[in-house]
Amino acid sequence: MFGISEMAIVLILLVLLLGARKLPELARAVGKSARILKREVRAADNEPAAGPKRVIEVTPADVIDPRPDSGASRS
Repeated sequence: MFGISEMAIVLILLVLLLGARKLPELARAVGKSARILKREVRAADNEPAAGPKRVIEVTPADVIDPRPDSGASRS
């Protein structure tokens, strides 16, 4: 993917932009973030798939017709 020369150029640019003192802090933060990401991915893989907790089945007989009775006489 990257050769040695490209990696060296990127490292030199990082040293120039951030300074030599900030690089260890940056490396620690990146490493910590990577560990947290790995841990969360593993935790998500170990959780069972969440399905519906309760299924309610409705049959046509259970549905109430919302229309008023058309055969009823009005006074």
